[in-house]
Amino acid sequence: MHLRSRIRVAAIVTLLVLAVPWAIPAAAADIVVFAAASLKNALDDTNRQYQRDTGKRATISYGASSALARQIEAAAPADLFISADLDWMNYVAERKLIRPESRANLLANTIVLIAPADSPATATIGPNFPLAALLGDGRLAMADPIAVPAGKYAKAALERLGVWGSVVDRRATAENVRAALLLVSRGECPLGIVYKTDAVADPGVRIVAAFPADTHPPIVYPMALVAASTHPDAAGFAAYLRSPAARVLFEKQGFTVLGSGSTQ
Repeated sequence: MHLRSRIRVAAIVTLLVLAVPWAIPAAAADIVVFAAASLKNALDDTNRQYQRDTGKRATISYGASSALARQIEAAAPADLFISADLDWMNYVAERKLIRPESRANLLANTIVLIAPADSPATATIGPNFPLAALLGDGRLAMADPIAVPAGKYAKAALERLGVWGSVVDRRATAENVRAALLLVSRGECPLGIVYKTDAVADPGVRIVAAFPADTHPPIVYPMALVAASTHPDAAGFAAYLRSPAARVLFEKQGFTVLGSGSTQ
């Protein structure tokens, strides 16, 4: 093949990879995990411990649960899916894309109001609290409330508290919760709503106040094996996520580890 032809082929391959990020294969021995963006710190730590304990490892793709579920629907090569809410796990379950017997609730979380670490902002979260006034001329950072679990939880809480209408047009909407976190950490937004675990992981922000648990649906992270997976170690990795070693790492990041019951 002439040099010019080889360059042309390489360019086409590059464009295909950029257009379909999950088309890049993991190492043959790796388990492929699709996980909610808010799990990154805890799951990276757990994956490293899993590798030390077993000599095996997972390749983990993080993103909004909505985007990951749709990638699985589009036949992305995943072995295990961990969603940040029940809705997107139900979405793939209804399409018979997971193994129902493997489905289980793994973790729980809470949502909090955050500000940049050097901000003097204070607030008491309650019905009709002055969120719009606290924003000043700025915007409220939050994940997409239509599709992304963290954004859906935030919207539910603000609606329950009667303040959604005052900030609906003053949002900085991010594609996932980690992107919303960065908007506050970088000082681009004076306030944001993220999971407590995200706030704890970023020294650039501080927690202003926590949202009461009764203002939004329970924040549950279900996991399940993907129906198309043939990886022999996928079930073992899922079991490891429920081990005492993993529990310590999840709790260190602020998650609550749930029991072994399924989420049927």
